Amino acid sequence: MDMKAPRGTQDILPGTSEKWQYAEKVLTDLASKFNYKEIRVPIFEHTELFLRGVGETTDIVQKEMYTFKDKGDRSLTLRPEGTASVVRAYVQNKLYGQPEQPTKLFYHGPMFRYERPQQGRMRQFVQFGVEALGSEDPSIDAEVISLAMSGYQQFGLKSLKLIINTLGDKESRDAHRTALIEHFTPVKDELCSDCQNRLEKNPLRILDCKKDREHPKVKSAPSIHDYLNAESKAYFDEVKANLDAMEIPYVVDPNLVRGLDYYNHTAFEIMSDAEGFGALTTLTGGGRYNGLVEEVGGPSTPGIGYALSIERLLFALEAEGIELPVNTGTDVYVVALGDDAVQKEAAKLTFQLRLAGVTADKDYLGKKMKGQFKSADRQQAKFVVVLGEDELAKGVISLRNMQDGQQYEVAIKEAVETIKQKLDGGKADE
Repeated sequence: MDMKAPRGTQDILPGTSEKWQYAEKVLTDLASKFNYKEIRVPIFEHTELFLRGVGETTDIVQKEMYTFKDKGDRSLTLRPEGTASVVRAYVQNKLYGQPEQPTKLFYHGPMFRYERPQQGRMRQFVQFGVEALGSEDPSIDAEVISLAMSGYQQFGLKSLKLIINTLGDKESRDAHRTALIEHFTPVKDELCSDCQNRLEKNPLRILDCKKDREHPKVKSAPSIHDYLNAESKAYFDEVKANLDAMEIPYVVDPNLVRGLDYYNHTAFEIMSDAEGFGALTTLTGGGRYNGLVEEVGGPSTPGIGYALSIERLLFALEAEGIELPVNTGTDVYVVALGDDAVQKEAAKLTFQLRLAGVTADKDYLGKKMKGQFKSADRQQAKFVVVLGEDELAKGVISLRNMQDGQQYEVAIKEAVETIKQKLDGGKADE
């Protein structure tokens, strides 16, 4: 059998994994500056969590979840998104009872959806997301959006477009829902089978359907903005006013809806306009979900969040020609030539360098001097230490700067400190 990674998954190899590490660090560091704290939740949950939390009418639940029975005949699901799990943890651990509110959390890790693999969309993919629970202040909606925008800007991305909308409160959504049912019922048979099922359960999702998006009735569907009550309008105006105060440009799109059932009030997406990015232009999406905590058994608690795909972030960087400043090279390569005593001293020195915070490596294949220097070149080593029987007898190493070719003789007992100074750009006694 030809063993390969399952369709829709990928191996992130050295040389690329450093970009992932860098991207995740930038995002987590930025979230920490916004005073969000990391939470780590299980990769699989009870299936019921996603049925209730994500929504039975969503494509995720109906078509895309990886669900299985464990040995106790319990139905479990690999998490398809992060919000439901974070909210479950928030309820289970009674984070709503902590004195400092709102509870502001971030997470990152793999998610799983069974869908057609394509560029920027895998069956196993990595999300970074944030959730702010416990505040119904429009300014925190703007904060979450500003955090999402700032994340992309930290990487130097320019071709960004922020789209926002409001889905209104429950009263507004119910009025809009009734209008949508009346609008689409006469042409129900012309809609795809999914939208026919959605018509009574969640007609808003018809507006988000990829199959029926060109249908005349979809294009002429009633706008949520025609059904917003005074409170919903005022809320959305405050969100926009806060974005204006932060000088974050945006476009209001009345047709923007989110694909999950738990959203209300603010919804937003950030898109890439970069040439060559492809058809999937959405980088991130999120919004407010004031009923989700109650849906999973918690007290009435407002919330807002977003999630972004690390894969799509990296594609956007590639589309704009932005190289991440990652270092995949080695600081020091130790070339050892000689008997067992030399080899042990080389192993000792390599270990000491690593403990001192220096990226160091050595030969483990018994290569000759030329082969070891080739390895140092392939690893883009900044310095090479040469240790042979003569050097060991004198208690020194030969230290070569691989950038300018200069070579120094350094006492073995001073080697670690000297190398650290040279890597830091300082002057060492020679």
